[in-house]
Amino acid sequence: MLFNRSSLGAVVTAAALAMTVTGAAAFDESKYPDWGGQWHRPAGVGAQWDQTKPPGLGQQPPMAPEYQARLEASIADQAQGGQGLNNLYKCIPQGMPRVMSVFFPVEFVILPNVTYVHFEIYMPRRIYTDGREFPPDEEPSFMGYSIGKWLDTDGDGRYDTLEVETRNFKGPRTVEASGMPLHDDNETVVKERIYLDKADSNLMHNEITIVDHAFTRPWTVDKHYIRERKVLWIEDSCNENNHHVVIGTQNYFLSGDGYLMPARKDQPPPDLRYFKQVSK
Repeated sequence: MLFNRSSLGAVVTAAALAMTVTGAAAFDESKYPDWGGQWHRPAGVGAQWDQTKPPGLGQQPPMAPEYQARLEASIADQAQGGQGLNNLYKCIPQGMPRVMSVFFPVEFVILPNVTYVHFEIYMPRRIYTDGREFPPDEEPSFMGYSIGKWLDTDGDGRYDTLEVETRNFKGPRTVEASGMPLHDDNETVVKERIYLDKADSNLMHNEITIVDHAFTRPWTVDKHYIRERKVLWIEDSCNENNHHVVIGTQNYFLSGDGYLMPARKDQPPPDLRYFKQVSK
């Protein structure tokens, strides 16, 4: 039996359409929770890691002595006008787990095999829910590799909780803007239980546990997100209007009139050996 190209194309198109319809039918939205809308931090809550405590040393993190010293040095540097270990001024991504402090609002998009977490400023986070294992050769990333599992914890036939484990990181990464560091070995494991509050469907809980060699024990916090149904998204590009200028190991600042200026007291000027000196 012979087919011309038009007939063969029609057969392929029909087969692809059938697969799409079958896949769509297999995804029963009624089995999954309604996480639609835009989620943000509660009013009056900053981007500190534990929302119930002040940032920095007030977090009382269970840090190993070496990394406690790094945190203290970072805070001291910031007090003098520096950035400490906080790398966001370089437009380095926050990465996991810090990104889940939702400094910028987030959106959850639930599909059969993956749940996307969309951010205004970063690439989407992908949480795979198709039963896969962690790949042995995946390229490390600031966001890591996330595998999730849906749970029906109350037995009503509908999923209500997403359990997630994230591994395979690169760094440097910090937990919050104070510069609270994660270990240099990047062997961080982040575990999450994400679910809606039983009494308020517009309140989301994210119980996050950090397992990291910078800490003396796993550290768990319950982060809260508030839903906004009237969604307004904005474009936020880190490089746009970024007035930080990093030269070597020094961070300078671009003033409003367009001139390079120091970011801290008694900061040395940059080395201009490759620029022709112009006498005034």
